[in-house]
Amino acid sequence: MAGSNMNPPLAVMAVVVLSVLLAGTSHAAPEMDPYKILGVTRSASQAEIKKVYKRLAKEWHPDKNKDPGAEDMFIKITKSYEILSSEDRRANYDRYGQTDDTQAYSSSRYRHRQDNFYFDESFFNFPFNTKNHRDFTDSKYTLHFSQYVSEVVPDSYRRPYLIKITSDWCFSCIHIEPVWKEVVQEMEGLGVGIGVVDVGYERRLANHLGAHRTPSILGVISGKVTFFHYAVAKEHLRQFVEDLLPQRVVERITDKNEQQFLNSWHELNKPHVLLFDQVPAVPLLFKLAAFAYKDYLQFGYVDQGLAETAELQKRFNINTYAPTMLVFKENTDKPADIIQAKGMKKQIIDEFMSNNKFLLAPRLVNQKLFDELCPVKQFHRRRKYCVLLLTTDEETYSSGNQEFLSFASTNTRDVVRFAYVYQRLQQPLCDILMHSEDSSQSTPQVVILERRNTAGKALFKPVTAWNGSEEDKLRLLEELERLQKDPSILIHDAMLPELNNEFASMFVVRWIYASYDYLSEVIDDILHNNWREMMPLLSLIFSALFILFGTVVIQAFREARILLKQPWIKLKTYAFFFLKLCVAIHFSRPPKKNFVEVTELTDITYISNLVKLRPGHINIVLVLTDASKNILLSKFAKEVYSFTGTQTLHFSFLNLDKHGEWMSTLLEYAQDAAQIDADEDDSGSRKTDYTGFVLALNGHKKYLCLFKPVYTGEDLDGKSSEDEAGITSTLQIHHKLDRLGLWMERLMEGTLPRYYVPAWPGLDKITPSK
Repeated sequence: MAGSNMNPPLAVMAVVVLSVLLAGTSHAAPEMDPYKILGVTRSASQAEIKKVYKRLAKEWHPDKNKDPGAEDMFIKITKSYEILSSEDRRANYDRYGQTDDTQAYSSSRYRHRQDNFYFDESFFNFPFNTKNHRDFTDSKYTLHFSQYVSEVVPDSYRRPYLIKITSDWCFSCIHIEPVWKEVVQEMEGLGVGIGVVDVGYERRLANHLGAHRTPSILGVISGKVTFFHYAVAKEHLRQFVEDLLPQRVVERITDKNEQQFLNSWHELNKPHVLLFDQVPAVPLLFKLAAFAYKDYLQFGYVDQGLAETAELQKRFNINTYAPTMLVFKENTDKPADIIQAKGMKKQIIDEFMSNNKFLLAPRLVNQKLFDELCPVKQFHRRRKYCVLLLTTDEETYSSGNQEFLSFASTNTRDVVRFAYVYQRLQQPLCDILMHSEDSSQSTPQVVILERRNTAGKALFKPVTAWNGSEEDKLRLLEELERLQKDPSILIHDAMLPELNNEFASMFVVRWIYASYDYLSEVIDDILHNNWREMMPLLSLIFSALFILFGTVVIQAFREARILLKQPWIKLKTYAFFFLKLCVAIHFSRPPKKNFVEVTELTDITYISNLVKLRPGHINIVLVLTDASKNILLSKFAKEVYSFTGTQTLHFSFLNLDKHGEWMSTLLEYAQDAAQIDADEDDSGSRKTDYTGFVLALNGHKKYLCLFKPVYTGEDLDGKSSEDEAGITSTLQIHHKLDRLGLWMERLMEGTLPRYYVPAWPGLDKITPSK
């Protein structure tokens, strides 16, 4: 018979596959036992489980435990705690012996329709990609949720990340592996971050990224996630990484616009970099370097193959046989530094950029630049001094400003940095350094400054009124020589305020950019049929259209029919329409409050104000005590009043005398809790004073942002730890919220660090203890 002449190898393979399938139906894969991992009994209480988890997590944390299996053990401990800390997950495990990962793989959304039957990928659990046999490339770049939040997202503001979503039992993942390895090798050499997320071990991170299928490839830049939707080929992935970068990160320069480009150093307060090369397209390596140093340098590209750049190449005597990079500072006629090499590597470019990040005498335009130019003293031999010119941008003082720049260009001391500030833009700083109540009317002055701590403490000495004369230069030179021999000449001390951000965009501009990004994401989702994420938005749009048609359009037709039948009431109807429109507009606007509505967070308001808070809404919670309640509430209302017009913000307060346990439990749940509660020592003997803390709680996404009172008293240098603790504990209550307004602005901009929690503490933690 024809059917009996089966090829022997095929017959053996069929028998093996059938045996595996039958064995898979009768024997479940061994699951981890969270009770055994944590070493607790099935009757253990939540308090016991939490106590054991804290001890084990501290013992097996990869940063402290150098055991090769510490990372795997830490992951198992964390996943076991996530299961047992949730009553629903724990009950599900006790009843069915299943974890969330097991259920997710057996759920219907991971099954595929095949004619008249379903097949589940979990039936084909062949060990071709298990963790023990996983490719080294993947294990090297494996990401965990806390690592993504604390490392990848902040680093994505300096370089893009390319992340692959995979799993142990993903057959399709095998086909993209050769291309993925080749792309990883090339992109990592250019400076692109690489990550791999295994859905089987990091489902929480995959859900956070919005990855619902494997394999998937996505890019992360400036905290924004973008999915790759094209065929997995090296050219497509390279173009995908290039498209992630901002379009204007590198400007094309020709003979027509080179003067405009180089002369903008004063307006932008940055050195300018020019790359000369023969290729028409800007090299990806240069684009990535430009994105990494976009806060410090301005970048331009010159195509040497164009006739429009011939004069520029001749002016700077550019060699056409190798790429050349020039950096220009205040002098646009002569480059401050130059490199030329046939094969420019990332390390060479990074070193070149980092050595030329600042102008010879930059303007202090924000606190970040001030911190980098004038760092806080760390050790006696590493002191850094700043020579500041407090001046104005008036034409009268331009010659003096130019002479200060000329003096700064002759500086050869590594410990001295030169900078200037405009008095009208940084008036609080100038008022302190010039001992003036109105620095805007003061003449330019030179001050030598040394910062002592991050809270703002600084030592300084006014040197001379500055007009750029030779006498002024000689006096400044003498003071710098005296300073090198005797640092005690800085006789004045003060608490410096935080600098204004002169380049901060207006709210309208930020809103336009945010709207553009949101619309881009919506269009991208529509084009690529990501209906899972689009369903809520589409439902909202169709609901709005239905209401509009039912209430406005039909009413308009009815009124129009009346007008056609009775023309004599046309004027009366128009007046009625106008009045009704005015009333509708008036009542559609929420009434502006002249007070801040602050509710207490109790067991009654806990569900509505936090657990079931609507998506996109945030509750700002002030932590206080009975003794500090009146003072802190009054200060809190003043600091947040300007934000009360935002409909998504709610304001509450938490009384520590009643609910102190809930506060400590919340911070223990949060990711990187050790960074939050830095005042508590390892033994836990010292209790943190949470009075004056402010929490921004997002109930839907389960994360919090934290405001900690900043000490603004005198410097604690030279005092013992006991004295420091005593001074800090006596911090005046009404100064605890001094910088809350700045923190609220960062919260609205979305630049604050977020601490995610697996679940909000239970109601028993909010109920006052009897």
